[in-house]
Parts: sequence; C-alpha cells; structure tokens
Amino acid sequence: MSLSRKKLLALGVALITSFGILAAGCGGDTKKDDSKTATASDGIQKIKDRGVLKVGVKVDVPKFGFKDPKTGKIEGFEIDLSKVIAKKILGDENKIDMTGVVAKTRGPLLDSGEIDLCIATFTITDERKQTYNMTTPYYEDPVGFLVKKDSGIKSLKDLNGKNIAVPQGATTRKGVQAAADKAGIQVSFIEFPTYSECKTALAAGRADAYAMDTSNLLGYRDDATELLPDKIAPQLYGAATKKDNKALFDLVEKTFDDMKKSGEMDQLLKKWDLK
Repeated sequence: MSLSRKKLLALGVALITSFGILAAGCGGDTKKDDSKTATASDGIQKIKDRGVLKVGVKVDVPKFGFKDPKTGKIEGFEIDLSKVIAKKILGDENKIDMTGVVAKTRGPLLDSGEIDLCIATFTITDERKQTYNMTTPYYEDPVGFLVKKDSGIKSLKDLNGKNIAVPQGATTRKGVQAAADKAGIQVSFIEFPTYSECKTALAAGRADAYAMDTSNLLGYRDDATELLPDKIAPQLYGAATKKDNKALFDLVEKTFDDMKKSGEMDQLLKKWDLK
C-alpha cells in the first residue's frame, strides 16, 4: 500500500470515529430531552411546579360542595376529598384552587386544562369513560323527585303529563325518561344550568317536579316541598382527569382506595351525614 493510500485510510478511520462520537453525543442529548419531556408531561410534576392543585367542584350542592353566601367558604364531602389529594401531592391541603362547575362545564374545563381534577358529583358512565379517566365510585345515589307538598303528586305515576326540571348536561334526564317509559307515562323536561335554578322553577310553578340525585335534593328540600318515595337510576360518582393525565389519575384512584380500606372515607361520609 502506498503512503498516500495509508494517509487516506487513516483519515477515513478518524472521520468515522469522530462521526461515531458525535452521533453518540447526539443520542445522549436526545435521551435527556426525552426525559425532560416525560417529566414535563407528568401531571403530578406540573402541579408540584405550579404549587397548587386545580380542582373543579360543586358550589351549589349542600353536603358535597356548597359555597356559604355569608362566609364565601366552600365546604362539603367532595371538598374534603379534594383537600386529601392536595395534601398527598403538595403536603398541604390548603394548596388548592377550587373552580365552581356545573354539569355542563365540568368536561370543557377538564379538556381545556383549566382544572387538573374534577370531583363534582360526576356520574360514571361508559360514554364518559371513553373521554376521561374516571375513578371507581366513591358514592352511590339514586335519582329522586322533589315536589310541592300541595301539588297532589305522590308518586312517579302522578307525574304523567307534568313538566320536570333537570340540570343541563346531567344524566338525570335519561334516567327519568327510562323510568317514565317503564311506568307508561308521558313527561316533559325543562333544563336549567344550575341546581338552584331548577329549585326556583319548582317554587315558581314553572316545573311540577325537580329531578336530581336524592342527596342533592335533600339540600333543597324546605317546609313547602317533599321527596317522592320513588327512587330510580342509581348514580355512581367518580373523580375525573384527562385521559393523558394518567399519573394524577393513578394517584387519586389509589388514595381513594386507601381511604376506603382505612375507614377514612366512611368517616367523611358520616361527617357530612351522607352515610
């Protein structure tokens, strides 16, 4: 082999070696970037970096999530559950930002990322499970009917031909319609954005009954109203996260499971007179 050919061969080897080192270096950088991306996409890490857990809660459902008009404080069973999660992640139950939601806004707020977690009398359905991560149930509640005491309505069958107030976006309407079909009666529905508006419609005579989960109706019952004995369509409540927020979902699911096993969940239910 001539000297010139030896020099060319040596130069080629050097170039290949250098390229290999550069490629390895690029590979190492890529792995580091992937690691950073994975960390950034971790819902729990985002919450820790932010320093506050954003939760969608009810503010108009006594015992579950209700904002006291005098104090401005939001309290209830689901509020306590939210605080447990905040403490689990951030070490402080007060590091929580609560956003009031209604049935119609729960999903959009999760979708937009304005809330990390929704704990707001969110009924578990197969359809919702296709869109969100939903925990196993933490509460079961059948749909009931609130009517005026002087209405003459004493049972589901007495609602034949009547107008029923239901919340927009809730599963209530579907359950009531199925029960009406089974009973062979005809009913009409009037939908309202909030529970309080449903109650106002009943009080004003715009609706003949207000249908919703029984425990919710108990918070709106007064001296002029009563609950019918009929209970239909049991509703199972679960907490929800976005599908891509698996880390947060797994933490919430495990926390609720631990609370059920330890008895802490039952203690909170008793605290709010829900058990």
